[in-house]
Amino acid sequence: MPTSPWTPTARLRGLKPEWLNNPKVWRTEILAGLVVALALIPEAISFSIIAGVDPAVGLFASFTMAVVISVVGGRRAMISAATGAVALVIAPLNREYGLGHLIAAVILAGIIQIVLGSLGVAKLMRFVPRSVMVGFVNALAILIFMTQVPEMYDVPWAVYPLLVGGLALMVFFPRITKAVPAPLVSIVILTAITVAAGIAVPTVGDKGELPSSLPVPGLPDVPFTLDTLTTIAPYAFAMALVGLMESLMTAKLVDDITDTRSSKTRESIGQGIANIVTGLFGGMGGCAMIGQTMINVKVSGARTRLSTFLAGAFLMVLCIVFGPVVSDIPMAALVAVMVMVSFATFDWHSIAPKTLKRMPAGELAVMVVTVVMVVATDNLAIGVVVGSVTAMIIFAKRVAHLARVSAVTDPDGTTVVYSVTGELFFASSNDLVGQFDYADDPDRIVIDLSAAHIWDASSVAALDAIETKYGRRGKTVEIIGLNDPSADLHGKLSGELTSH
Repeated sequence: MPTSPWTPTARLRGLKPEWLNNPKVWRTEILAGLVVALALIPEAISFSIIAGVDPAVGLFASFTMAVVISVVGGRRAMISAATGAVALVIAPLNREYGLGHLIAAVILAGIIQIVLGSLGVAKLMRFVPRSVMVGFVNALAILIFMTQVPEMYDVPWAVYPLLVGGLALMVFFPRITKAVPAPLVSIVILTAITVAAGIAVPTVGDKGELPSSLPVPGLPDVPFTLDTLTTIAPYAFAMALVGLMESLMTAKLVDDITDTRSSKTRESIGQGIANIVTGLFGGMGGCAMIGQTMINVKVSGARTRLSTFLAGAFLMVLCIVFGPVVSDIPMAALVAVMVMVSFATFDWHSIAPKTLKRMPAGELAVMVVTVVMVVATDNLAIGVVVGSVTAMIIFAKRVAHLARVSAVTDPDGTTVVYSVTGELFFASSNDLVGQFDYADDPDRIVIDLSAAHIWDASSVAALDAIETKYGRRGKTVEIIGLNDPSADLHGKLSGELTSH
């Protein structure tokens, strides 16, 4: 007898994600999580060094961030962990005041992120132009590659054939089978070769000692006073903004890659929750990691929260249970993975000759500015902000020239009609006042705005100034053709923007 759709068993089945019943998806997600966990270990240790804290602090942060965000985040399959951007922001606080203040700042940053997320800050992502997004992706690929350069400089000669071998495995192994992620195969084979042959090359263990136990929750060791709050607040606010910007940009990128949508508001709030939990467990905080996310989504093919959760869980298992084995992984294997990620991340189509010929100069300028600022500052957030502002300036300049004024005088010479066409806002309305002939026009002036739209107070002020200039000469001005939004704005602000 068929099961009723209203039975408890059927309802429970409906709550289960579809991938729970798909072994192929399970395999993909588990192996992707393992690859990401292996790549996270040296990264987390390196970021700990940047922040000036013990390697365990960065590893604990990567563990808690990944596990928590897999549950509360808004973008499936995205990886959050300790990051270089966050490490750079909070490093000065740790140097001057110590680990206790750093942990307190992480918790406060999480609270700020929850507040910003609740206020809808994620909606600001709609103002990030595509040219900025392309610049962000390309700059990110460059940064990922540049962070690997030190691992290829002044190292034993054996590193180079290992690196080439790792790249070759990741290029050609998928042609044999995609059942197992090529990065994982590369890491295992290169590790086996170096250990079996006794090849002396830099390993993960050279980066720092791995933790031997799970983190224990607790409050930061700081005085809970107003002085402490004022000390950590600037760093916490900067960390919250940088973390949200990188996370939301990464989420948007994954949306595009997977052709799916995600809740940016939930992701913003989720990042805050993850940072609070991370701080309570003694971690250095973090945000979405674009490089590891690309390994998870683009290279390994993960699409669910399971891979994110397992990346954090495997990270702790690898450190605590298999620490000696993980320590023997050659850095060349992980460098090869990250180099492949950087090449896969870069938008090569954006710099193809055909694309460059067709792309407007302003769009290319915005992309270049974004890339240059990110690479120069080593900060993705700064690059995105500067790129977005540049795009807005170029757009405002372009649109400002679209506002035109033409005049027609009646045959009897008693009335002149000025037709205004285009968008009226602060950039275009500044030139509006100078396009009227105040001295020689007849006594009646009609300004027809049927083909225009008033966007801001600057435009209303410009129209008021025009009326005032004519009024001083004893002439009357009539404004006609306002659409409803323009009429409402003009009605509210006209005559109220200047002192009398």
